[in-house]
Amino acid sequence: MADGANKSLVAADLSDHLQKIRARTPARILMGRAGAAYRTNVQLELREAHAAARDAVRDELDLLRAFGGEFVRRWELFEAQTRATNKDEYLLRPDLGRGFDADSRLKIQESCARGCDLQIVVGDGLSVPAAARQVPPLLPLICAGAESAGWKTGRTIVIRYCRVGILNEIGELLDPRVVVLLIGERPGLATAESLSAYMAYRPRTHHTDSDRNLISNIHARGVNSRDAAARILRLAAQLMNAGASGYTIKENRHVLS
Repeated sequence: MADGANKSLVAADLSDHLQKIRARTPARILMGRAGAAYRTNVQLELREAHAAARDAVRDELDLLRAFGGEFVRRWELFEAQTRATNKDEYLLRPDLGRGFDADSRLKIQESCARGCDLQIVVGDGLSVPAAARQVPPLLPLICAGAESAGWKTGRTIVIRYCRVGILNEIGELLDPRVVVLLIGERPGLATAESLSAYMAYRPRTHHTDSDRNLISNIHARGVNSRDAAARILRLAAQLMNAGASGYTIKENRHVLS
């Protein structure tokens, strides 16, 4: 049976109510089966998703390929690198992704202002496609909101071989009030293009995950760019007002103050 016919058969097996349920989630529910196995189209979709996830993890960050020359120039993006020297080392040694190499540390000190209200950082993390797809619509919205709030925003840094713990060194180097790290999430079979926003108030070397806040699942079928930007800005305002971040701060939906 052709793949298109197989998909039609799956849809025909479901009531309108169940089809609406499936349309609201990227999870593979109510997919049907042929005997004890998935139907052919489902098997192929799973293999495609698995391949996309593997490719996302192994992909290398290239600033121009990921974002395009115009976007890089418009937002004055520049690339920094952690102490991991290649993708294999990055995957095997997470600790190396939590600190900058010497050249990047010097470049950041020379190119970035200290003491800003908001410092935005982009990390490749475990999915370069997530950063490439989600950052271009998201970054301008965050910057526009920060400007409306009267915040001073630092120059955006893009980090190769990045782990979440890099927030601590950014805090030590630049001393911003709030750091936002937009980083590619570990890809799954639902999507390989999901981004997370990790946030910290004045991060320091001794800080841990408990000192950070997180907005996750930023992608087309999760939290869209406009909602993500609004939540990031509201949470940044909360952290500034509280003078703290982490598990004691619960995200609310109040308007930006």
